[in-house]
Amino acid sequence: MLILWMFLALLLMICINVPIAVALAVSAIIGLVATEGLNSLVTVALDMYDGSTKFSLIAIPMFVLAGAIMNAAGITDRLINFISALIGFVRGGLAMVNIGVSLFFAEISGSAVADVAAMGSIMIPQMKKRGYSAPFAAAVTSSSASLAIIIPPSIPMILYAVSANTSVEQLFVAGLIPGLMGAAGLMFVAYLFARRYDLPVESAFDTKRLKETFIEALPTFALPIIILGGIFGGLVTATEAAGLAVLAALAIGLWYRELDLRHLKRAMLDGGMQTAVVMLLVAASVLMGGFLTRAQIPQDLAAAMLAFTSNQYVILLILNVFFLVIGFFLHSAAAIILVVPIVVPLIQQVGIDPVHFGLVVTLNLAIGQQTPPVASVLITSCSIARANIWEVSKVNVYFVAVLLTVLLMCTYIPAIPMFLVEYFYR
Repeated sequence: MLILWMFLALLLMICINVPIAVALAVSAIIGLVATEGLNSLVTVALDMYDGSTKFSLIAIPMFVLAGAIMNAAGITDRLINFISALIGFVRGGLAMVNIGVSLFFAEISGSAVADVAAMGSIMIPQMKKRGYSAPFAAAVTSSSASLAIIIPPSIPMILYAVSANTSVEQLFVAGLIPGLMGAAGLMFVAYLFARRYDLPVESAFDTKRLKETFIEALPTFALPIIILGGIFGGLVTATEAAGLAVLAALAIGLWYRELDLRHLKRAMLDGGMQTAVVMLLVAASVLMGGFLTRAQIPQDLAAAMLAFTSNQYVILLILNVFFLVIGFFLHSAAAIILVVPIVVPLIQQVGIDPVHFGLVVTLNLAIGQQTPPVASVLITSCSIARANIWEVSKVNVYFVAVLLTVLLMCTYIPAIPMFLVEYFYR
């Protein structure tokens, strides 16, 4: 009964617009006082501090900062020019350029919201100018930005690894193949739209232009090599790779001599606020996690689920539906912090690999960023495109279908996300 009252209190606070982190902490404190008395509050501040200062969490602000430097230093513009020269000759090529640049940017920032804000402000006006409808431009930008939480380095993956006590590096490796599959699927859907609506070809394929843009963008390619090469090669941890990414982005920005300090300052402040929100959520989750563990809620949930079925695939189906529904109402960070500590004992008991499950969770939440009413990434894209969210959603449903297909394939063919993990680590 106490758990029900806590849940209702949490739901009520969220409905009246209390920040999720505050609502989560208050609900946890209610549970602690009700079960252990006021003396249990003595260590609350220390517990929250310890939970939000784990070494792996330092990667979050570092990756956000690296993405901000990319935008402020003209790195993103050179990427757009190169990818446009590479695939712009295809009908509807500007949409594919959008997806391709998001794919690359995702390997730096790890944040879908940062991706859509950065790419959308550049790509959506260009697409509209070239005759693409505003809903289509917003849908392409929004869905491709969600690759940022599938492809390493992914901020939700870092949060999952901390919540589930598993390897960040292995999660990053697991996300690489599904991310590339998602990008290929989104490009295919964009091509079908281009053929149907006779969208323009940007320019004929020009080997000279491709060579020029490649040379101009060449220093930029050092960023994914540093991040992914260092992690895959076992040379650095994810946190160390994040620090190196910042230094490399600064060096490349100085090389191009286009570092816009005013733009960089604004981006750093925005990134700092995003990081503060995430860290406050993490700190609040420590209180809730401690209460739930002492109350044996995760173990009771696992026992109830196993009494219903012990089949891994049925349990994965139930959890997929559950996370898809959660994604309608919660941001990815909040969903991970609220739910993952509760379901981890269940997946451990039925023998599901926590790295495989982490990729499944991440894909679910990538889809949740595209489904109203919360849909943080979709709403950001619609705001930039000045398009109605429901009109965009009618187009976006085809791109979401690609992400759903990738989710189902990764859920029921574990070799897809786990192949590289097994090769590099096991």
